[in-house]
Amino acid sequence: MTTASPDGPERLLARTVSDILASDPDVRDLLERESGRQRSTLQLIASENFTSPAVMAAGASVLTNKYSEGYPGRRYYGGNAVADEVESLARNRATTLFGAEHANVQPHSGASANLGAYMALVEPGDTILAMRLDQGGHLTHGSPVSITGKLYRFVAYGVTPATPDGSGERIDLDQVRDLAKRERPRLIVAGTTAYSRTIEPAAFREIADDVGARFMFDAAHPAGLIAAGEHPSPVGVADIVTFTTHKTLRGPRGGAILTGGDLAKAVDSAIFPGLQGGPLEHIIAAKAVAFAEAARPKFRAYAAQVRANASALAAALTGEGFRIVAGGTDNHLMLVDLRDFDAELTGKVAQEVLDRAGITCNRNQIPDDPRPPFVTSGLRLGTAAETTAGMREPEMGRIASLLARALRHREDEAELASVRGDVADLCREFDPYPDGRAVS
Repeated sequence: MTTASPDGPERLLARTVSDILASDPDVRDLLERESGRQRSTLQLIASENFTSPAVMAAGASVLTNKYSEGYPGRRYYGGNAVADEVESLARNRATTLFGAEHANVQPHSGASANLGAYMALVEPGDTILAMRLDQGGHLTHGSPVSITGKLYRFVAYGVTPATPDGSGERIDLDQVRDLAKRERPRLIVAGTTAYSRTIEPAAFREIADDVGARFMFDAAHPAGLIAAGEHPSPVGVADIVTFTTHKTLRGPRGGAILTGGDLAKAVDSAIFPGLQGGPLEHIIAAKAVAFAEAARPKFRAYAAQVRANASALAAALTGEGFRIVAGGTDNHLMLVDLRDFDAELTGKVAQEVLDRAGITCNRNQIPDDPRPPFVTSGLRLGTAAETTAGMREPEMGRIASLLARALRHREDEAELASVRGDVADLCREFDPYPDGRAVS
């Protein structure tokens, strides 16, 4: 008769990170410090969230030991029977969640997913129409510093001018249509990284069809909202939908691609062997967990609250004297123009001040920003993470007040310390991992 090893699977699953890393106190201490930072400061970066312990456990599982180059049933290494089931489960859950015909869950990131989509749809040197980075687009939508800008000829569209009533700064569909007719792109890309209004996939589909172009929707930011029915779904409208799993979807860091059966082979070949080697099956397992969590009714309620919180935060910031780009938000994020609040305040300074006050966010250019990308005139704020922690509309008012207080007194270290104390008090009320369990 044999007995389980004291360090066997049962024991490993039960042990804490602190126990496991006892032999490496340097890494253990860094992880404990980061846990403390996340739980004692406000997380307002729009591309971040708190995952569930189940997602984290899958991502830290024994699947990290397995090399699984290829796809289920078509691997280049032995011993992949379980890995095949894991990846198939993730793919099936993704297609069910989003109503897609095919899913590739291997992309390591949204950038990998986007490049794979381009490889599947167009050839190097082809023309692609996508949104300008400085008006809300993404690096992988053709920025000259990105490989995408080096491999393809990108033509950029932007947003309409700002208006006093807040009705401007929307995607300029007339410009998209005019550019498409003039440039005849092989591909039109919709999707943004810093845009607070709804993107209607059908409008882009119509323009793409008019000029004989393919249509890709980058759903990196609204993926969780789409899954919950809080944003129009591009699935079945766009030829390819790419997304990340770690933003509003509340999963592990990674990417995925959805498409119809006609493009399945092209997409799969673009990711492997085109771009990547062995997939991260431990992260794919974590994606499977996240897809299952996003299919539950509680997630639908969560996504609706994310949007309600974003609207409440935008309104409260307006009351503090800030201008919200595009007059508000329809999703989980907002761009804050700092110039009405203080003409001398830059996004760079605001981000650094708020860090000292315990409020984590990122500087961001606003449309037609007179300042360079590293300085900026704005901030990008999101509500996905703190909604996961349990905050609702009243807390958004408290956050706006704390943020404004810190920026008004940015030269006063004592006042910043006071704000940080108030932030810590608020965060103690809404710990995302009370007793090791995530609020969902």
